[in-house]
Amino acid sequence: MTGPADDVPEGPPAADPRRRHAPAAERNRDPILAVLRRVLPERGVVLEVASGTGQHAAHFARGLPHLVWQPSDPDPDNRASIAAWTGGIATVRPPLDLDAAGGDWPVERADAVVCINMIHIAPWPAALGLLAGAARVLGPGAPLCLYGPFRRGGRHTAPSNEAFDADLRRRDPAWGVRDLDEVARAAEAAGLRPDDVVEMPANNLSVVFRRS
Repeated sequence: MTGPADDVPEGPPAADPRRRHAPAAERNRDPILAVLRRVLPERGVVLEVASGTGQHAAHFARGLPHLVWQPSDPDPDNRASIAAWTGGIATVRPPLDLDAAGGDWPVERADAVVCINMIHIAPWPAALGLLAGAARVLGPGAPLCLYGPFRRGGRHTAPSNEAFDADLRRRDPAWGVRDLDEVARAAEAAGLRPDDVVEMPANNLSVVFRRS
């Protein structure tokens, strides 16, 4: 079931006080990795926007050793957690301070962009910034991979997502589960074409766009 706790770290494991822990990252990492194995390039740099705790970065880097993983997050505590989770993994670069909504990303080029569970827990300008930024750094045909809950055709795909959306909007009126059609229109306006939509566990979707 999708819910508020899925995206909120519950505190650091005892092994390293810098490590934050989001339970959902443990549950969804393998289904997401299966999609990434299919859509990411055979080599190159993957920019992960809003890497959060760093659990995904560590898991994906180990599962995709042919790729260089570039995590990022605007929150310094998250960047410390990312560094703690990924320390010792040779293919992971130090996390960058990157605000998706900002127009000046500290990355000039990437071979793929990944963003997990961000656009519903951020104002809509962050989603627009993500799409515009991905279009700037990606080359033709390169993928932007999103994961999270979405509405489809203006409707929620499950009662749990509807309840989650209501809770998000109570917490911050600028947050909320986005409609996939609206995201796709914004992506196309930014120069990204729709490529694939994959149904995932817990009523989530993996959505792939490619640079036109």
